Amino acid sequence: MAIVKMRKLHMVAMSYDKDTVLNALQRTGAVEVALHKDTALANVPQVEYEALKTYAQSVDTAISTLTLAVDNYEKDKGMKSTAIKDGFDVSYSEFTSIYEKKTEIDKTVEEILSLTEKKNQARAEIAKANKEKESAGIYSVLNLPFTAFLDTAHTCARLGVVLGTVAENVCKALEEIELCDVEVLHETNDEKLLFVTSHKSVASETDSVLSSFGFTDCPYYGEQTGKEIYQACEEKEKALENTLKELEEQTYTLKDEIRLLKIYSDYLSFLLEKQETSEKLRETAHTFLLQAYLPVDAEDQVKDELVKSCQTVYFEFSDPTEEDNPPTLLKNNRLVENFEGITNTYSAPHYREFDPNAIMSLFYSLFMGFIIGDAGYGLIMLLAGGWLWWKGRNRPTGLSHLAGAFAFGGVFAVIWGLLFNSLFGFSVLSKTVMPNPQTDQCSLAGISVPSVLIIAMLLGVVQIFAGYMCKAIQLWRRGDIFGGICEGVFWAIFSVGVGLAIVGFVEEMHLPKLAIIGAIMAGVSLVLAMLTAGRNEKFFGKFTKGFGAAYGVINYASDILSYARLYGLMLSGAVIAQIIATYSLQFILSGNIGLIFLAVVLLLVGNAFNLVMNLLGAYIHDARLQYVEFYGRFFEGEGELFTPLGSKHKYVYLLPAGENK
Repeated sequence: MAIVKMRKLHMVAMSYDKDTVLNALQRTGAVEVALHKDTALANVPQVEYEALKTYAQSVDTAISTLTLAVDNYEKDKGMKSTAIKDGFDVSYSEFTSIYEKKTEIDKTVEEILSLTEKKNQARAEIAKANKEKESAGIYSVLNLPFTAFLDTAHTCARLGVVLGTVAENVCKALEEIELCDVEVLHETNDEKLLFVTSHKSVASETDSVLSSFGFTDCPYYGEQTGKEIYQACEEKEKALENTLKELEEQTYTLKDEIRLLKIYSDYLSFLLEKQETSEKLRETAHTFLLQAYLPVDAEDQVKDELVKSCQTVYFEFSDPTEEDNPPTLLKNNRLVENFEGITNTYSAPHYREFDPNAIMSLFYSLFMGFIIGDAGYGLIMLLAGGWLWWKGRNRPTGLSHLAGAFAFGGVFAVIWGLLFNSLFGFSVLSKTVMPNPQTDQCSLAGISVPSVLIIAMLLGVVQIFAGYMCKAIQLWRRGDIFGGICEGVFWAIFSVGVGLAIVGFVEEMHLPKLAIIGAIMAGVSLVLAMLTAGRNEKFFGKFTKGFGAAYGVINYASDILSYARLYGLMLSGAVIAQIIATYSLQFILSGNIGLIFLAVVLLLVGNAFNLVMNLLGAYIHDARLQYVEFYGRFFEGEGELFTPLGSKHKYVYLLPAGENK
């Protein structure tokens, strides 16, 4: 369980073999190309890949458009989804030969984009037709042609619409005008259709009234009736909808092309990666220079692949120098690798430090189990998380790794739950090992504090002790033996002293001598840490460094108190679980069928909610303790995870070369 040792590849090859060499490196799945340092005899390659990037984006657009169209079509039809899930297996030979189908794929992409454009146009026309139909709706009752509503020799006629809210006022105002008549021909919830006739002598007065109330003249004229126009709008809308339906069916017939398109898209991504990688190389008139990193155990594989693929290539392997910054490749067992993502969320370990995941995974799970503190919840975590982890064991994902971490935390939750005698909030054991987190108190130097809070703080002391020992190991690995003792061992002994002192100050433990022993250990180790803090500094620096070490005791006390969050989170979950258990038991013992049913619902829903909230709090606050209180002692981070050439795929899972499934 460590960070894998890297080797550095130095290579020179002919320019015309560059693509062949990069393909060979990609086949190994074990080489990450590094930025080549500038040299006097070589130049930075001029690479142009914007056209390829634009082309790849158009293929991705076609994929997302087609996938969405197929999903919507199947949902509308009530069909079972036939969409292929991302991460499907693709053999190496199929992946590398996909470019031979470029012409066929380009036609498919063009067809998808064309159909999409036509569908968008059809939808726009449907919206326009629908608006026209709505406008014509109020005139649909007219069976006379619009020529019947024209002016005569002595009268003026106005056919149009007003809002329903002002229609009554319009009619009253018009009725007050002599030689003017108004008729309501049709009305809807929002509008009224009016036909107004008036003598030409009062036409201007009539128009003034209509204008003041927002009267809208009829936009139609000619020999058609309002009913005929409305029917024409309906038919037009229906025809457009049929056209859209046909276009959607044509699009759906392309669903079998999704797999091919996704393979092609990932291949284009690889082509883009090669172009971007070219910028890391250096070139002369006829050759190119490449530097890369690879795991030490992949050296023979890379050597064989290069020799087999290209005869005009010259290369050698070496260990990275202190000036190099190799990527980080973690190699842990199946259990610990579930926790790598938690560390990487904070920062990936640096290549030259040791991997902290094994130690962190133990503390993370221990604290998570303490926070959950219930055997029933722990069993659910173990079974559900273990099932998700087992399901994804051959193709791990972020979700399966997180499930594995929760499952391991569930083991500790079962243990802590048995110690606290809690199974879904019920006390099932005849004897409880641990103090009651709600009621039991102890006297710490004369101050009454919750007993479980003391346990949480002691857990913090243990982890901080481990953090300082990790610091010592880190320095010893680099040859700084004395520095490991000064910056790690002294403070680790200080932590032991603090822990012993806390236990000694608890009056119920009846071990007062431990307080004295702990105080002496802490005091002596602190003095030693102060005296050696400025060992590499000059006189004034020695003083300030020593003072800084003494001031660090305040931060140390603050860090210990941070572990009180373990008790707080555990207490909140325990109280809720106990309330659920108490009320459920009362309902069950009542013998009332309705209350028994309510008890079952309360047990299921209440405990599910409590577990989810506890898990959320445990995940966040447990991670914070690792990042700040634990990693703050020794972890450097700022590492770059190892990413082999051609290993990033959006849609497919590329099987290793030579493997078919």
